[in-house]
Amino acid sequence: MSKTVKIKNIAIGGGERIAVQSMTNTDTLDTNATAEQLFRLQNAGCDIARLAVSSEAEVQACKPLIGKFSMPLVADIQFDYRLAIRCCEIGFDKIRFNPGNIGDESKVKQVVDACKMHGVPIRIGVNTGSLEKELHRMEKSAALVESALKHVRILEKYGFYDIVISVKSSDVKTMVSACRKLAATVDYPLHLGVTESGTGERGVVRSAVGIGALLLDGIGDTVRVSLSGDPVNEICAAKTILQEVGADKNYCEIISCPTCSRCKYDLKSIVDRLKSETENIKTHVKVAVMGCVVNGPGEAADADFGVAGGGENKAALFVNGKVVKTITTDEIVPTLLELINQKISG
Repeated sequence: MSKTVKIKNIAIGGGERIAVQSMTNTDTLDTNATAEQLFRLQNAGCDIARLAVSSEAEVQACKPLIGKFSMPLVADIQFDYRLAIRCCEIGFDKIRFNPGNIGDESKVKQVVDACKMHGVPIRIGVNTGSLEKELHRMEKSAALVESALKHVRILEKYGFYDIVISVKSSDVKTMVSACRKLAATVDYPLHLGVTESGTGERGVVRSAVGIGALLLDGIGDTVRVSLSGDPVNEICAAKTILQEVGADKNYCEIISCPTCSRCKYDLKSIVDRLKSETENIKTHVKVAVMGCVVNGPGEAADADFGVAGGGENKAALFVNGKVVKTITTDEIVPTLLELINQKISG
């Protein structure tokens, strides 16, 4: 288990709840557009939000955003260490910098001094696209880890330990291998993500494979699903990953079979209606919607409630694994919703 690092009101590591992160893609100089996107991220369930800060003008544009959100705000610094110092001064809750871009040790020390003074944690964020030149000869996952450890040692040298680390690649195997190596070496919280994962289904699947594999290993304290487009979509994808690996159980879990010719009712429309009606539930309830009695009873046995098709327009209703009665297919949705509501209301 990693140590705990506090970022404003969020504790990460040490067995705390895994935090969901994202990053704005508005023009940071456009304070209103950035604020609007940050509010949308917060309302979608984002725990920590990052902003790219690339100039003094952008530092000034961020000033009105500080203190306006319940979620911590992180300044993403790529090249100019002085901007990291300025972001500490105006009240950012965390600094993320890429070691390969920040410069020599004397510059890193000045960032450390500022973070110490203002109580600001640092995320060391290493990507394959910006590794130090001397590490290019190494195997990529090993190079990612070496770069991260090099800068961990610099921070520790100056007595700084509020550290979070990420080692990212657009290649899933490289990212997973690097995170496993790093987790075996350090006890700092790890931020997980497949960088530049793409768009749509491909991007979500790529991220789910990498992030999910590590979470199932017990590795990872924060996550970001890096998708091109509206960052609010990243939050939904991240939450789904956390649910599917069992890290988040506060939702209505609906399982359903793929159906075959034995299914005699419109199962998909029923599942779609149930999902729509239960998307805001924050209590774990498991519901099984099965097409027939071949696998239906077995799957429903593990659910709080379930149905299995039993012929034309008929279904067996299961409660805690036991058949309680036969209902019509028209009754499935209202019956299951009533049972779900009874459970969550106590």
